[in-house]
Amino acid sequence: MTFQPSYFKADFFKVLSNPVRIQILDTLRVGEKSVNYIAQWIEVEASSVSQQLAILRRYNLVKARRQGNYIFYCIRDPAIFKVLDAALEVFNNHLVEVRDALENLEDPNSESRQ
Repeated sequence: MTFQPSYFKADFFKVLSNPVRIQILDTLRVGEKSVNYIAQWIEVEASSVSQQLAILRRYNLVKARRQGNYIFYCIRDPAIFKVLDAALEVFNNHLVEVRDALENLEDPNSESRQ
């Protein structure tokens, strides 16, 4: 079987299908952070953050650096943020459509804003 980009993409999006993983990636936008920092920032138990970071490491989305008793994580490829930003843009566009539909329900005589 030859390499199929569609299979890679499907696996890639499966990894991104967990909201905690996305929160972790967004936290790492500003640079390298420890597990405890990430856990406090996103208000999730450190053990859960560690589990999700292990998955992100397995898929080469983050890399780790040990310093004493602490492990610091950072993004392996900043291009991941293009994907996350595009997803946010799609979400925002969808919200605009929903808002317009709700406004039309409230006032059926109004014209759709486009």
